[in-house]
Amino acid sequence: MKPWETYFREVEPYVAGEQPKLTSMIKLNTNENPYPPAPDVIDAIREMNMERLKLYPDPACEQLITAIADTYEVSAEQVFVGVGSDDVLGMAFLTFFNSPKPVLFPDITYSFYDVWAKLFQIPYRQPALDENYHIQKEDYYEENGGVVLANPNAPTSIYEDLHFIRDIIEHNQDVVVIVDEAYIDFGGTSAIELVKEYKNLLVVQTYSKSRSLAGMRIGYAIGDPGLIQAMQNVKYSYNSYTMNQTSIAAGVASMKAKQYFEECRNKIMDTREWTKKELANLGFSFPDSMTNFLFVTHESVPAKDLFEALRKENIFVRYFNKPRLDNHLRITIGTKEEMIKLIAFLYSYLKGNCSEHTRGFA
Repeated sequence: MKPWETYFREVEPYVAGEQPKLTSMIKLNTNENPYPPAPDVIDAIREMNMERLKLYPDPACEQLITAIADTYEVSAEQVFVGVGSDDVLGMAFLTFFNSPKPVLFPDITYSFYDVWAKLFQIPYRQPALDENYHIQKEDYYEENGGVVLANPNAPTSIYEDLHFIRDIIEHNQDVVVIVDEAYIDFGGTSAIELVKEYKNLLVVQTYSKSRSLAGMRIGYAIGDPGLIQAMQNVKYSYNSYTMNQTSIAAGVASMKAKQYFEECRNKIMDTREWTKKELANLGFSFPDSMTNFLFVTHESVPAKDLFEALRKENIFVRYFNKPRLDNHLRITIGTKEEMIKLIAFLYSYLKGNCSEHTRGFA
């Protein structure tokens, strides 16, 4: 070890889903949207004045913030934007969680939370989900330094209603409560409507899932102006120009393309319900998903075997080699054509490996 290496900050980084570079595959492992962005987004990018790329973008992202504020009927002072919801969440951790008391988030949830906590040296505790993978709200009644909840949760796909979320906020009035709603557009009611009641609530969403812009990296938070200003102060102390001009233009156009947004998310939800029925017929079980993915386990075939068999066919799903998760797969909802191919392969595979358990392919 070199002398300067003694002072390196050592962290175990977040591991993103595999991004294979194949020309022919079915990619259902990273919860991306299978449909292209709205045509208006493509037009906005094409119509950009490329000469302006030599200039810094607007650090305040006023056009994007205005479009988001108008959509959710909040003031611009209640909106923060960042480079994907990961950037927004990381900034929130850095801004709000500076207490010696532990921040609370579930033991099974988005696995970036504990990475940020370790990186920023934030104490944390992870109450266990119950045997059905639900949050136990009483675990969040104790004294703490903040609360973070993904709702719907990932990778379990489970949504808790607003009465449940309200109860946790009510029991945590002296800390910031973050509700991470990356998947809220695929089912359930957003906690944004609670922001007007609770000054300590921050709701985070993303363009990556329902708006087909994972490649543009746009995330946003909605909360009390006091919370937003605190995050802005930290952002401007770290990197003023976080959002590039192309992302701002695409984000504005996407937020305004409401009809296209509704059409795409409805297609995904319809395909999700079809896929649920087909997987159940094949012996799979799963929570009632309110997301763009399913958290599945098979009655007789180990998840790892299924993962490897699918991968050999260039069908990519997510496998977590972790306690309580290692017999489940997370399967993103793709196009109807992609899901038909997935089900057809699973039917063939299961018929050959455990025919006595196979119930037929519709």
